[in-house]
Amino acid sequence: MKRLKNKFSTRKILITSMFIAIGVILPSIFHTFNMAGNTFLPMHIPILICAVICGGKYGGICGLIVPILSSFLTGMPPIFPVAIIMSLELGCYGLTLGILLKRRSIIVSLIVTLLVGRIVSCIANFIILGVVQNTFAFSAFLMGAFVTAFPGIIIQLILIPILYNFLKRRNYINV
Repeated sequence: MKRLKNKFSTRKILITSMFIAIGVILPSIFHTFNMAGNTFLPMHIPILICAVICGGKYGGICGLIVPILSSFLTGMPPIFPVAIIMSLELGCYGLTLGILLKRRSIIVSLIVTLLVGRIVSCIANFIILGVVQNTFAFSAFLMGAFVTAFPGIIIQLILIPILYNFLKRRNYINV
């Protein structure tokens, strides 16, 4: 039991659970008010903040769980293929940001995280849509991942460093 206690912190599990709940609720709020979730990326922000506060292991778990849980509870995103692909992408975001923050600045860590997550998303899209369904179009992927999501990316690049600096000044960060 002592070994398990060292691997997982009760405090971090509770914080991660809170961000999982926020990750399910926030996109629902956006959809309730007809705000474009695929443009503003409201599901991404709680995962990134979880990774900042709790580290990569917890951020990765949060990112894997949120899209699947949201799909089961709200029907958004559809479980196949969107929630599965998003689960891999957001899990990668949480893990990568938590790991990079130990060695890099928040801006560099965040930019690399967003690029790595989109690469994982591209690979998952290719495997699921290209191999399984024979419908993967790289240009459509680029349009959705970078052009349509551009406002959400900008929001993340502004909001996450502000929250990071705020939380770091108050010693809430695990880095």
